[in-house]
Amino acid sequence: MPLPFDEINPPPRLLMGPGPINADPRVHRAMSAALLGQFDPAFTEYMNEAMALYREVFETKNKWTFLIDTTSRGAIEAVLCSLIEKGDRVLVPSFGRFGLLLEEISSRLGAEVKVLHREWGTVFPPEEIEEAVKAFQPKIVAICQGDTSTTMNQPLEEVGKIAKAHGAVTYVDATASIAGNRLAVDEWELDSVTAGLQKCIGGPSGSGPITLNDKVAAMIKDRWHVEKGIQPAGFTPGTRSRITSNYLDLAQIMAYWSEQRLNHHTEATTMLYGARECARILYKEGLLNGIARHKLGSDAMVAGLQAMGLKLFGDLAHKMNNVTGVYIPAEVNGDAVRADMLNRFGIEIGTSFGPLHGKIWRIGNMGYNCREPFILQTLGALQSVLLRHGAKLSAADPVDAAMDVYDR
Repeated sequence: MPLPFDEINPPPRLLMGPGPINADPRVHRAMSAALLGQFDPAFTEYMNEAMALYREVFETKNKWTFLIDTTSRGAIEAVLCSLIEKGDRVLVPSFGRFGLLLEEISSRLGAEVKVLHREWGTVFPPEEIEEAVKAFQPKIVAICQGDTSTTMNQPLEEVGKIAKAHGAVTYVDATASIAGNRLAVDEWELDSVTAGLQKCIGGPSGSGPITLNDKVAAMIKDRWHVEKGIQPAGFTPGTRSRITSNYLDLAQIMAYWSEQRLNHHTEATTMLYGARECARILYKEGLLNGIARHKLGSDAMVAGLQAMGLKLFGDLAHKMNNVTGVYIPAEVNGDAVRADMLNRFGIEIGTSFGPLHGKIWRIGNMGYNCREPFILQTLGALQSVLLRHGAKLSAADPVDAAMDVYDR
């Protein structure tokens, strides 16, 4: 009997949660372009262009700035498994779910992990991190910039310098923050950083932008072991242990993105088109202009939520520009409100994890969705649904409050 499946035709959704978001239509168009062979000169030139564009996104001159064919989590794991050898010390300052993820991955790789725990909704002062680095003497300091689980944005201006002063290297997960919050890789002396497309960069999940400075690249190259089926004649392996993952082996992936063009895997053509277009759009807008757009959107969202009398979560002085945490009013069912937002208005907002699950919603304004019409629609819909569910709101108009921010 034939399977009763129709063509894919998703319902219209405005994704205003903590990510993913609606991709820019120009990204969709780029991803519909014809496929090319992975070593076609036209395609390898697109690879080179993507590297140049993402140097602008990361604010870096690092040669090793490229894309990994994986989700943002895979990019995190690629760096950690390519750097960590059994017994290495890794310091993780954790202020939310994704700090705990860095702990999880590092411990699975056999590292000796020390976690600094910070109350969710707060960030670390640099002196607390420096004290821990001095005491623990890690090889790697692994930290998130923006953690969407708490909506907090960790200041990193001093972290790279602290690690460098004590002989450690930094790894930063900037998946949720990059392009909506400043991330000056070279200026802040950050050694390795990864991201994803599905937040402020404005694309779909599935490609992991990455940048590595020369020091980290040399550490990875020292673990250079090419799989036997593609070893070049006269190959000399690295002096240190083989990277535990074949697919996420950055030494081999770097060779693929270099002039060497090692046949490590077949590049995800469509994802590269999309990632390149995301970065091209950011470059055309101007990175700082895009960050300012996210800050304005955040200010408008905050003004609208506060106009309703809703209480915001966390240290607002360190809130990310692209997502806002708001306490769920005691008199409503948070999941029921989210369901009505989705089913009646086609708008998705997020719940949270761990100690915040069922306590806050996370409402995004990121990437292509960080625009005045979408923010106003979200605020108007939320007010209507909350009133219908019996929430006790103030009489102020959240849409008007947000429009005031844009008018100013």
